[in-house]
Formats: sequence, C-alpha cells, structure tokens
Amino acid sequence: MAGTTQSAHTSEVETTRAPLYKRPEERAIALPESTWQRITAKAHALYEERGREGCALQDWLDAEYIVNEEIYETH
Repeated sequence: MAGTTQSAHTSEVETTRAPLYKRPEERAIALPESTWQRITAKAHALYEERGREGCALQDWLDAEYIVNEEIYETH
C-alpha cells in the first residue's frame, strides 16, 4: 500500500509542475514589421558578404544580434 500512495503523490506533483520547455510560438516576441525587415536585409547582406555561402540560420542569428545592438545603442 505504501508504494501505491507514494506513486499517486508523485504523479500529482508531476502534473502540477509547469513544463520546462515551451514551444517557440509560446515564447515568441512580437517585433515590429520594420525590425523584421531590418533583420532580413542584414541577414541577406551577411550572406552576400560571404560570397553566397554558409548557413542561413547563422546569418539570421548574427543579423538579429547586430540589429538589436543598433536598436539598443540608439536608446
């Protein structure tokens, strides 16, 4: 019986915990259209600078960082 009680308690705890991982659409931040356009343009510029080779994801992440730094510096 003791094993059953502990098992029931464990599943109660597990069902009340908040999930550690949230889907991207649940964590996404709404950015103004102009910010998306700036990031897109910068990512494309990075791609062009490297001779149209490389990783699109890395270009996007680098562009996000650069654009966010520009925004931060102006405020």
